[in-house]
Amino acid sequence: MEIIALIIVAIFFIIVLSMYNGLIRKRNAVKQSRSSIDVYLTQRFDLIPNLIETVKGYAKHEKEVFESITKLRSEYEQTKDLTKASELNKQIDNILLIGENYPELKSSENFLNLQKNLTKMEDQLQAARRLYNTDVTSYNTSLQVFPTNLVASAFHFKEEKLFELEAGKQQNIKVEL
Repeated sequence: MEIIALIIVAIFFIIVLSMYNGLIRKRNAVKQSRSSIDVYLTQRFDLIPNLIETVKGYAKHEKEVFESITKLRSEYEQTKDLTKASELNKQIDNILLIGENYPELKSSENFLNLQKNLTKMEDQLQAARRLYNTDVTSYNTSLQVFPTNLVASAFHFKEEKLFELEAGKQQNIKVEL
């Protein structure tokens, strides 16, 4: 009788351990996906000073856009907050739109190269966001389904938030080169 009880306890322990390890793997996948977004955002934001300098000479009256971008870039670097990144991306899109209003700027090789690089970075960011949201959905689902939810609550696993853009706003703007 004792052997049966020990076998049942051992099986129960193995099941709980397996669920716990699965949750850890999924949480780490979410962290890794979040880190990928951060890497792409940092690369994209490193292009900002060059873009600003290129556009500044043509669009001197757009000073507040440049100041806003500089401020948001600093805030993102300090906090790594995805909402700041989203706001900054919108401002970058505004700079690209400004460029559309200046034919001399549109024909500038430096501007075209920066525009191409920003578009490439945006494509990579979209892929990273999709992966992140897939990982978060998988992780959050694991936290909600029985019996894994019991293990998750016992070990204080917390749900992660999906990366969402503001409703009704287009994040990236594709510019034909």
